[in-house]
Amino acid sequence: MLAGRAGEGAWPSDAPSAGEFAAKVRAEGARLYRDLPWRNLDDPYAVLVSEVMLQQTQVARVLKHWGRWMATFPTADALAAASTSDVLSQWQGLGYNRRALALKRACEACAACGGRLPDTHEGLMALPGIGPATAAGVMAFALNRPGVYLETNVRTVFLHELFPGREGVRDRELVPLVAATCPKDDARAWYYALLDYGAHLKSAVPNPSRRSAHHARQSAFEGSRRQKRAELVRIVLAEPGIGADELARRLDAAERAAGRDGVDAALFDSIVSDLVSEGFFRREGDSFVA
Repeated sequence: MLAGRAGEGAWPSDAPSAGEFAAKVRAEGARLYRDLPWRNLDDPYAVLVSEVMLQQTQVARVLKHWGRWMATFPTADALAAASTSDVLSQWQGLGYNRRALALKRACEACAACGGRLPDTHEGLMALPGIGPATAAGVMAFALNRPGVYLETNVRTVFLHELFPGREGVRDRELVPLVAATCPKDDARAWYYALLDYGAHLKSAVPNPSRRSAHHARQSAFEGSRRQKRAELVRIVLAEPGIGADELARRLDAAERAAGRDGVDAALFDSIVSDLVSEGFFRREGDSFVA
């Protein structure tokens, strides 16, 4: 583990020692352990699905969807071969539909290379839509290999225990500490402990992750462009072949029913153009099909 040298990445001099920190995390992790269905699996695809679903989404909601998803698309090949409409339909209720398409595209890339996910951090990072934390999560939880898994609950623990009261802590200070404390022989259990302790801290104390320099308050969903996008995807999934005029009318009616202003033609065209270009649905003449 890191010594107390000066500079970024040094163990904070006024914090508990690295050994004390590790002991507390393990104790709290054992006390707060959550027996989730995607844990203790050696299937990288199943773990990848859970990691993508858990991005910006609460565990309780993912619990309602992960098992059904795995029953419908049990392998990377199955997801790669599925239609976009089936994938988006299964994703409804999780939000951030882009994640579903990114997951499908990653599996399509795997299917073209034998249907197996890469077993290296670099290989996972080369797949569409997979960033450093997701790749590290698959490596730790499916393969039990060490790495830097820095997501919101992990960040919460490090900020709470090692940087109490300090504002604006940057990830470049945390990354060396996360790397140094991750054991080489049991990354899976270590990160489970961090996740469970971090989730508990968010409900027990003022959220420490707000003291991260990278913390950003999530914008309101209702009335946002993101909400209008989700509504359009929902309508097209429910009524494939719906005409453009009717689709615009439905969106406008939904907005007005919610007490908001209607949607003008320019905004509708802009959102639809984005959704078509991103692959959520396609235009066939004057109709839309997912």
